[in-house]
Amino acid sequence: AARTNSRPETTGITAANVAKLRRRQFAIDGTVDSSPLLVSGAVIRGHARDAIVFTTTYGKTEAIDVMSGAVLWRFVPPNYGSVAETAQITTMTPLIDPEVGAVYAGASDGRIRRLSLADGHVEWTTSITRDPTKEKLASALNMAGGLILAATDGYIGDAPSYQGHVVSLNAATGKIVAVWNSLCSERHALQQPVTCPESGSAIWGRSAPVVDPTTGHLLVATGNGVFDGKRYWGDSLLVLSANASTLLAHWTPADQSRLNDADLDVGSTAPALLDGGFAVQGGKDGELRLLNLAKLPGVNSRLGGEVQTVDLPGRADLFSVPAVWQGRYVFVANANGTQAWLLTNSNRLSLAWNNANAGTSPVVAGGLVYVQADAGIRVYEATTGTQLAVLPIGDTHWQTPVIVGGRVIAAEDNANTHSLTGTIDVFALAGR
Repeated sequence: AARTNSRPETTGITAANVAKLRRRQFAIDGTVDSSPLLVSGAVIRGHARDAIVFTTTYGKTEAIDVMSGAVLWRFVPPNYGSVAETAQITTMTPLIDPEVGAVYAGASDGRIRRLSLADGHVEWTTSITRDPTKEKLASALNMAGGLILAATDGYIGDAPSYQGHVVSLNAATGKIVAVWNSLCSERHALQQPVTCPESGSAIWGRSAPVVDPTTGHLLVATGNGVFDGKRYWGDSLLVLSANASTLLAHWTPADQSRLNDADLDVGSTAPALLDGGFAVQGGKDGELRLLNLAKLPGVNSRLGGEVQTVDLPGRADLFSVPAVWQGRYVFVANANGTQAWLLTNSNRLSLAWNNANAGTSPVVAGGLVYVQADAGIRVYEATTGTQLAVLPIGDTHWQTPVIVGGRVIAAEDNANTHSLTGTIDVFALAGR
């Protein structure tokens, strides 16, 4: 739930064998512009299986066999025929709770559904927007404290009216527990977007909401929108209570007004948590800020207060999210390169290594860093940045691979092509 993009346990893939992974590809009936998930040993259709679970851009959620690609079950939302091949998409990564045999998934109709992991049937469904034609489900679902956590943004072009908001739902029943609106924040329920005087403030970082494991608080970052420190919270990092009912603190850059005017969203990426109560926040202005969460202001209009600011590769927009390893290493990638930063004992970021290889959100597993891009999934040694392998893959947008059990699983293609087909790649050790 802390969204470190890091796995502490071994994966079976090492520096010595990563170049020996064998590729197999599965054609699927939709584009997965998010992360495919792997569940191992789950009872699906009456048999224990290893399965890949994913959601396509128009809300189909499916489970396929990891070895053969055979479809084990498929859920198709009722509005699929009316939205397919339109701009009304979702890039929300689903969430699996194998302990209760449930898959939680969003769709382009603005609904979150709990599906049976065993056969895909719907167990509950809840809308988290009153206008799915303007408010998009983009960020990955999260779960903490028995709550499903979700966020909303707008579609390409920012057509009004929409407001980024965070919703918590009871995982067992689907009942909405709390709503926090980043515009018109005095309203604590789903609002008709047109009834709020302001539009925007999208929450669209790939990993939002982030859960602080120490406090249970939720962290999100908002995109372009009005800021007044009272009811409008555009271009800010926000700390919410564990159920998203209350705003506790914020960080808003001193040049928030300029960022808003220049379309340089802070919320193009999500916060990432480091040891010692620190966090980093990037954005479309090409900068990475180090923040001390204990020293953020409460509900007021104060601006600035970052501990340190460093440049991202080429000062290019950050549309991916950082990965954090061992609580002190921060890996980031954008269109101009990949970097590793180290939080030193003096609580400053020091550049550990960097290169000019583009990428989307990094993942750390077994001491290796995986960064997906059109050129392939590059694999680096975490501490030195030495490139160990390039796993070939097709066109990439914002996808992030998963690495587990001797396999690297990734999706290809781009949601903005509005395609009804796609590809899943599995790179595996022999027999996996």
